[in-house]
Amino acid sequence: MNLFWGALIVVAVTALAVTCMLLVRRRAPEGSYFRDGDRAAGVFGVMATGFSVLLGFIIFLAFSSYDASRSGAANEATIVAHQVETAQFFPQATRGEITGQLICYARSVAGDEWTHLEDGSLRGTINPWTAAMLRTLQGVEPVSASEQSAYDRLMDETADREDARNERVHSVGGVVPVPLWIVLYTIAGVIFVFMLFFADSGEGAFTQAMLMGGVAVVVTTLLLLLLFLDSPFTAGVGGLRPVAMQQTLNRVDQELQIAGTQVTPPCDTQGAPL
Repeated sequence: MNLFWGALIVVAVTALAVTCMLLVRRRAPEGSYFRDGDRAAGVFGVMATGFSVLLGFIIFLAFSSYDASRSGAANEATIVAHQVETAQFFPQATRGEITGQLICYARSVAGDEWTHLEDGSLRGTINPWTAAMLRTLQGVEPVSASEQSAYDRLMDETADREDARNERVHSVGGVVPVPLWIVLYTIAGVIFVFMLFFADSGEGAFTQAMLMGGVAVVVTTLLLLLLFLDSPFTAGVGGLRPVAMQQTLNRVDQELQIAGTQVTPPCDTQGAPL
């Protein structure tokens, strides 16, 4: 989430709520519209508690999804690095091809695929280099014991990499269902209207502004936090970025240089096939 726009939304909503409160206060009776303030405060406490408990539970679930996506991205990057190392034990005829496809996979994840993650258009799609590596592996015939061991290990790592990728992309499009958003915004609206009945012409304008402004800031900030956790793939503060995969690409380049291996990946820097 863009920090500037988030702060602007909080300020705008708070200013609107305070303005409404001060306008209602002009014609409000002394002591607020409630004859029994204690009873009204009790009802408000029930509403606020229910809202906070529900919102806190949903934020916890959204954070769990956020953390799963972050962990999945990190695990996926680590597995790709391990696969590149494993590929060096393959037959000479396919070693460079598999290594190049793995590099292209990493470039694709950190490039085009991450762009689709941010705009929510990655649903139901697979990475094209996964299919390319599968076709390459179908033509591999291990001969020596080390080649057979490397082949088996690479297949296991491929399954682990796909599991990690599923964890990374599972939150694309949000994990909080629409009915929950409707309920949260409805309760927030009810709390706002209920607060207007606490308008009291006998109290100072600053006190009334603080009364409404405090509630507006808390509710708006929490809803924005939930919105951020529900859409973690953003370029803003705290958003998930392909840092782990970019580090893996740098690590692979260094390892190949040390090993004296030259590989020409069949893709551009964004992972698109040449």
